Amino acid sequence: MSESDGSAQPGDTMRERVDESRLKLWILMEANRWLVAAVILLAVFAALVVLGVLDPSPLQQYIGPSDDAVDTVFQGFVGAIITGVTLVVTLNQLVLSQELGPVGDQRSRMESAMQFRRDVEDALDVPTAPPEPASFMQALLEETKSRANALADAVDSSRDEELKDEIRSYVDGLSENADEVSDSLEDTQFGTFDVLSAILNFNYSWKIFLARKIRNEHADALTDEVDEAFDDIIESLTFFGPSREHFKTLYFQWELVNLSRAMLYTAVPALVVTISMIIYFDAKAIPGATFGISNDVLTVSLASTIAIVPFIILLAYILRIATVAKRTLSIGPFILRETKRSNELD
Repeated sequence: MSESDGSAQPGDTMRERVDESRLKLWILMEANRWLVAAVILLAVFAALVVLGVLDPSPLQQYIGPSDDAVDTVFQGFVGAIITGVTLVVTLNQLVLSQELGPVGDQRSRMESAMQFRRDVEDALDVPTAPPEPASFMQALLEETKSRANALADAVDSSRDEELKDEIRSYVDGLSENADEVSDSLEDTQFGTFDVLSAILNFNYSWKIFLARKIRNEHADALTDEVDEAFDDIIESLTFFGPSREHFKTLYFQWELVNLSRAMLYTAVPALVVTISMIIYFDAKAIPGATFGISNDVLTVSLASTIAIVPFIILLAYILRIATVAKRTLSIGPFILRETKRSNELD
């Protein structure tokens, strides 16, 4: 295809659509959040130990008999942990507030959800759409691919070779992308990132734009059958958009609940350690060294690392949520990334 016909199209997968390294994207989105938090905490602990070893004034001499420096640091940690737990409670209230409401609001939500399912079932021509998110999205993908093939069949009799080439290229790309995403959805379970990760790799926004663009550019050469086939495939793609956004919203709520629980679980031991360091720690009572590193440095470094566990857990989860939110800000045929189409409107 020429650039005007779509050569400037973004990649289908999330990795292809962003100008970032594979490792960075894996850390931000795909990696287990506890693993990310553990790596960050290990790096913090190592950095504190290195700084303690390189410090020209030994810790036992610097803090003196009153341990003022350690007390000050860990008093700050106590306040930060309590503030963090308060933030968690606020987040939980925010999430739960969307689920609470009078019966009228709940009924309206139910009716909207059921109407959407009926619309999708009419489009899929099935009596009942699958209830599981992964199966539901797979059914939509299969129907989209089927309608794309119907579009290719409808244009076979056309004498416009350029139109046939463009549609065949479009259908091949859509079918390949749909198959890859559908395969990725196999054996996935909602609540893990796998479902959302898979459906983010179907670039439906560009496919809507490209279908409309091809149809408008060749409007004079289209038969009624081909024009109807374009309507069908665009309809199927427009169902994919709100479905993905709905499951993304549910996943965000799920993750925020998991985040809240994780922070609450880690806040208690973090508070115990920080309070113990304020009340009981005495650097001069911890003589000697381990692997050539002063034991007081190791103790303070380890306690400081434990104290920031709730914050690092928060950081790990928010990194994924913020990254996904940034990559999916727009719904429908709007492309927020640069696609090198400066000559498109000339």
